[in-house]
Amino acid sequence: MKPTTLSAHVSHFLSHYLAGQRNLSPNTIKAYRDVFVLLLRFCRDERGITIERLKLEQIDVQLVDAFLDHLKKVRHCSIRTLNQRLAVLHAFFRYLQVEEPTLLLPCQRILAIPLRRFVRHEVGYLPKDHLAALLAQPDLRRPDGRRDAVLLSVLYDTGARVQELIDLTAGDVRLESPAQVRVLGKGRKVRVVPLMANTAKLLQQYIDENNLALPENYDHPLFRNKHGNPLTRVGVNYILQKHMQKVQERYPHLKQKVSPHTLRHTKAMHLVQGGVSLDIVRDFLGHVDIKTTELYARANLEMKRAAIEKVSPAPVPNIPSWKENKSLLQWLQRL
Repeated sequence: MKPTTLSAHVSHFLSHYLAGQRNLSPNTIKAYRDVFVLLLRFCRDERGITIERLKLEQIDVQLVDAFLDHLKKVRHCSIRTLNQRLAVLHAFFRYLQVEEPTLLLPCQRILAIPLRRFVRHEVGYLPKDHLAALLAQPDLRRPDGRRDAVLLSVLYDTGARVQELIDLTAGDVRLESPAQVRVLGKGRKVRVVPLMANTAKLLQQYIDENNLALPENYDHPLFRNKHGNPLTRVGVNYILQKHMQKVQERYPHLKQKVSPHTLRHTKAMHLVQGGVSLDIVRDFLGHVDIKTTELYARANLEMKRAAIEKVSPAPVPNIPSWKENKSLLQWLQRL
């Protein structure tokens, strides 16, 4: 059977365009691929369209809307997840309108499908005493405990995303003054993050213990499991939850759900609270848009306002009723 135009464009989009022109990471490309897997399964199972016969012209606004409704009702996806799926389709049809100008109008109709609005939750972060308790949990007498202590310290100190932490190699660490780590972030963008003295000291001991300072080991993963394989997202989360459980036993009132990304939020909030400018925080975290960084500033202002109100409640002014203003009342009645 002759390949369809859809199959050719999807293959080129995933294999060449995203990697070659957009320079996206393999994990991001896999996330894009998964959206097309879900879409093809939807067309096959819900619409009865044979995948090898599916054509570009059949993917229209009605089908995309039905696909999103299916994800919401059947797969119980959140609004954030729906928006991520739709953003992937937007990226594909933005690419397609250049490759197939005859489909420009259908592409633009799909691009006009808006992202769904949602309420942003408050930025979750750990207070300093809870963070200190977490970093003190690993048993430094055990090799895995020393690894966990370094991992948690680097995760907080660099504000790295969990994938950025996993991708770190021994060669990405420089412990000569000023100590720093080279982080490969979203969009394959590299940023250099400074390290605090305590973290640098822990890293030095960890690197010496695991012979990671040898030139032939520069490409080895910085953090590995007991089998010598690179840690995964699940592995990092398991380490965090194992030690966080002990912290929650010490602080029973701490009901907050903590993930590796919570330590990134915690670092960002501590920088903002320390008076670091948003431009520097943006570069430190690797944000593309400073609007993302402003979320921490708004959360910090709310915290200050709440603290001030606890100390000194704001007085309620005695504002007269508008009905007492006779001239204004007459004007409103005439209106």
